Amino acid sequence: MFELLGVGIANNLAPSMLLLVLVGTVAGMAIGAMPGLSATMGLALLVPFTFVMDPTAALVLLGAFYMGAIYGGSFTAILVNAPGTPSSVATALEGFPMTKKGKSELAVVGATMGSFFGGIIGVIALIFLAPPLAEFSLRFGPQEYFWVAVFGLTIIISMSAGSSLKGLIGGALGLMLALIGIAPVGGDVRFTFGEPMLQGGIPLVPAMVGLFTIPEVIRLIARKGRSAEMLDVDEDRQGLGAMLRRVLSKPGNLIRSSIIGTVVGIMPGAGGSVANLVAYSEAKRVSPHPETYGKGEVDGVVAAESANNGTVGGGMIPTLTLGVPGTPPDAIIIGVLLLHGLRPGAELFTSSGDLVYTFIIALAVSAVMMVPVGLIGGRALQRGVVAMPTRYLAPFIMVLTIVGSYAVRNSLVDVVIMLVLGVLAYFLSLAGISAAPIVLGLILGTIAETGFVQGLLTAKGEAIPWLTFFTRPLSIVLIVLTLASVLLPMLSARRKRQRADGGAEPTSASDAHLSDSTTKE
Repeated sequence: MFELLGVGIANNLAPSMLLLVLVGTVAGMAIGAMPGLSATMGLALLVPFTFVMDPTAALVLLGAFYMGAIYGGSFTAILVNAPGTPSSVATALEGFPMTKKGKSELAVVGATMGSFFGGIIGVIALIFLAPPLAEFSLRFGPQEYFWVAVFGLTIIISMSAGSSLKGLIGGALGLMLALIGIAPVGGDVRFTFGEPMLQGGIPLVPAMVGLFTIPEVIRLIARKGRSAEMLDVDEDRQGLGAMLRRVLSKPGNLIRSSIIGTVVGIMPGAGGSVANLVAYSEAKRVSPHPETYGKGEVDGVVAAESANNGTVGGGMIPTLTLGVPGTPPDAIIIGVLLLHGLRPGAELFTSSGDLVYTFIIALAVSAVMMVPVGLIGGRALQRGVVAMPTRYLAPFIMVLTIVGSYAVRNSLVDVVIMLVLGVLAYFLSLAGISAAPIVLGLILGTIAETGFVQGLLTAKGEAIPWLTFFTRPLSIVLIVLTLASVLLPMLSARRKRQRADGGAEPTSASDAHLSDSTTKE
């Protein structure tokens, strides 16, 4: 393996290969930063250009593009609250509040370093742990995917800073939206209101863009006079060294979130849209100051971006070793492999080891290139957006969201869905219901339904089919994690209330005497 690893490193040091990685990374960042143009769509558009390329060069270009696109989604998530990709939902939860507080440059630096660490740790796992982890991923059946979705839904509790009830209402709305369209198992058509375009369900990207972006555009337009500014305060300028020290001062958050992203990426079908939310929730849970989350906490940005780039390497583990796509973009990479006569599996590592390791090292090189490109290009974009007057910024964002929503399926229905959900999200925000739980319910609703129905069907021969959801070893582990995710925030809140009640007691003898005398009177 180490000999092939050396060949991969030597191949990537060639000037032509470095240029190819740079082009792929920059192009991916540009596509990822455009709401509606996801990494999957960008890779699909890039496939025709790879037909005339050498297989190694084609895979390197696609891998660099993929890594850059996942990172690029953080820019618009931070600057205009429009997640460029579904993997950047949690980034918007902290990044945009930081922009409003004048700390958008720190958020961009945090996203860059988080993406770098996540990408590198994912690649390290891909190099050394591919075979055993790929076999582990095959143990996940429908029952386990159901519990993964339920575990993800418990994140709603940590997202609901103000009221858990309002967060649960938002999650329920997302689950209801996930029911629209053809049932994933059985093929029943539900809640389409006679509209054929709704048979495919509510498309995630237009829904996500509308729920997050349109409410902010409405607020920008509603502001008048001196208040019509992008920032609530003046931009807080810091030196690059100080921002890097702030981000790197908590290596535990970087490593933990990257590992979470890698593990979630290994599970076929989950991807960065789940990983970034799980890592964000875990970062908030272990933080000594969880009350700062949701108000502009850079550690939340770092956690989300570390996780979603960790899924790149993690998702490649079942992709290359088993031919099972770990994330949706991996399915396109499998297609390119097959087009060039390469079949994923153990033989791929033996018969085409130099190609595989050149591709893997290219992912790491792309992660390294994201740092200078992101720190230069991302900060320049940040300063341009911050300096742009609202009378130009609001129409620009609207055009971007409409074009991005239309580009998903070339459908005006998607644009209407985006606008309707965006207006609905604005009024819900006035009632204290945020968009994040709705998006989480929409993402995980289909996974939960598919896992539940398929689990019952596969256990049809059992005396009590539903009992298999509680007896499989991995299911039990996931149930324990789910209960912990629900109970730990409740216990933490209870301890805080007890400490607050204890602090309210008399603190001196004179106060206690005064209290006693008052009681006697």
